[in-house]
Amino acid sequence: MSAEAAAIMTYLNSKANAKNVAGMARFGINAKNTLGISIPILREAAREHKKNHELALELWGTEIHEARLLSGFIDDPKQVTETQMEKWARDFDSWDICDLVCSNLFDKTVYAKKKAVEWPSRKEEFVKRAGFVLMAALSVHDKKADDSLFISFLPIISRESTDERNFVRKAVNWALRQIGKRNEKLKKAALSTAKKIAKKDSKSARWIASDAIRELEAHKARKV
Repeated sequence: MSAEAAAIMTYLNSKANAKNVAGMARFGINAKNTLGISIPILREAAREHKKNHELALELWGTEIHEARLLSGFIDDPKQVTETQMEKWARDFDSWDICDLVCSNLFDKTVYAKKKAVEWPSRKEEFVKRAGFVLMAALSVHDKKADDSLFISFLPIISRESTDERNFVRKAVNWALRQIGKRNEKLKKAALSTAKKIAKKDSKSARWIASDAIRELEAHKARKV
């Protein structure tokens, strides 16, 4: 381990909080290899190490939850490879690391759109979730993307809406809502998809649809 990575790990261990770990577990965050450090502390630590690809890889290799979160904050999306994305996605063991890595790093890579399409077909719960998180993140962050990209996501959302796993269905719902909030055209398309999903013989699908319809009908879509 490099001296820089070792220093960071010493710092992170000094901020460990067992009480926070217990609280995180109550919110569905895996307590294994977790130090209980808040996101603001990690974001502050990340400021000194931005766009440091090699350091990010080292920290990820420690398997410590907060070190991996920090990796997502400091890595350089231009240097992230498809192989790295696949490896990290398989390592996801909690919704927070899935969401934060996808929405702070992976969505800015050249592979983001490809993985948003591929990962929803995967069986692993958090890899599958990651695909939908990418859809949601792209709908917010990629200001230049054409509407056709997000319309292409809607059949995937519909197809996977019957997955009953909590962390998957919530991400499916999130993607559908964020696409619909992008602009009026996509709002109409998302609502149409939600109404089709509502007719499926699935408790998960009906929840996804009803929640999305309720929020989108009350929301004035932003201009992108």
